[in-house]
Amino acid sequence: MNYLAHLALAQPTVASKVGNLLGDFMRGVDAAQLPEPVRLGLYNHRLVDRLTDQHPEVVASRRLFSPQRRRFAGVAMDVLFDHFLLRHWAHFHDEALAASVARDYQLLLQGQPLMPAPMREHVSRLVAHDGLRYYRSLEEVGQALDRMAARIRFANRFQGMADELAQHYDELEQVFLKLYPQLQREVAARALEYPKTSPA
Repeated sequence: MNYLAHLALAQPTVASKVGNLLGDFMRGVDAAQLPEPVRLGLYNHRLVDRLTDQHPEVVASRRLFSPQRRRFAGVAMDVLFDHFLLRHWAHFHDEALAASVARDYQLLLQGQPLMPAPMREHVSRLVAHDGLRYYRSLEEVGQALDRMAARIRFANRFQGMADELAQHYDELEQVFLKLYPQLQREVAARALEYPKTSPA
């Protein structure tokens, strides 16, 4: 799962939103030194990642990709799953997408003092460019993945991943539609952030 899903599966507090996004910015961060509500959010992020990566249909879906791009399949599916969440938001959440995203931006900006510097800079750009709603089309998904591939330091053939996503779009959409409600239920059942964290 990518940013939108991680935030949607967080609690509606500053500390939780920061912690649930922090999992992608842990370089140089000692989890033991984090405030407890932020650390619990980080644990929730890791739970979501682990459940996603180990889900049998996600594992099987990686085999849909060509050998030269299969190593990049997990990243590609994470981004594509945010695209599917944008498409199907109203099916899974009562609150309107626009209202939820606006609140998440506000909470993330309030939480910037809790973030490592690279995360603060990234969140500033995310909010300024409405990044949570960027993946509305498969073309935008492909553009984002091509930028990620270009930043990878080793030689790769990951460019053009959107072509393979298009080939398997319907099948991957069905995987998401099964996976996401399972994540919602499991996050609620594990209750890693309960009792609910106090707003930071």
